[in-house]
Amino acid sequence: MAAPLTEAAISRIRELIASGELPPGARLPAEAELAAQLGASRNTVREAVRALVTARVLDVRRGDGTYVTSLRPELLLEGIGFAADMLHSDFALELIGVRRILEPAATALAARNITPVVLGELAEDLERMRSAERQELLVQFDAEFHARVARASGNATLASMLAGMVGRTQRARIWRGIVEADAISRTIAQHEDILRALEARDPDLAEATALVHVATTEAWLRRLLESGSQEPGLRPAEGTRRAARAARA
Repeated sequence: MAAPLTEAAISRIRELIASGELPPGARLPAEAELAAQLGASRNTVREAVRALVTARVLDVRRGDGTYVTSLRPELLLEGIGFAADMLHSDFALELIGVRRILEPAATALAARNITPVVLGELAEDLERMRSAERQELLVQFDAEFHARVARASGNATLASMLAGMVGRTQRARIWRGIVEADAISRTIAQHEDILRALEARDPDLAEATALVHVATTEAWLRRLLESGSQEPGLRPAEGTRRAARAARA
């Protein structure tokens, strides 16, 4: 946690940004001038700026100065992915539960806004999933499919939040493919259902198909955890460690 003086300086800089006095792309005053404006020491301002750079609110350009970033959601919400990966395994179900809330909503929005070009790209993603030779590739194409659908929602904030949840749920899907022989065929069939709903531009159907898809993974993970196994992708149960190593080879 930042020291109180640094926290106060951070809050003041955020107020300047929020008020529009320092809009996206604006250059901050020189350090001495900014310190005087904030009524803080230069060391305190330096710490505040460093914290806001980490949060992707500010960008230090060597030899040029410090600027306010674009403040786009995909930039500011990058930290969600880091936070999701740092969550203890006890919260894995909660994370997928959040995805179960958000992803159907994003898919319903996509059904209203999707273009023929994006539909064609989704069809290509699906074909790559069908022809994937390794489980990791299938999961990669799966993630690209969902990211494309989320972007098609037209809601950049929603798409960025979902993107941040991919890391841990990707590991869950890889592990599911290892321990469930028919998971691949079910996964592809569910993506086909989602694509058909999007092609029909039916928001209710799109929402329902996405819900079924995420709920399937959630139910599988719940059963796994209730059986006493470790969270998939992190510390596999003893009986399946060798299978996991073989899949990663």
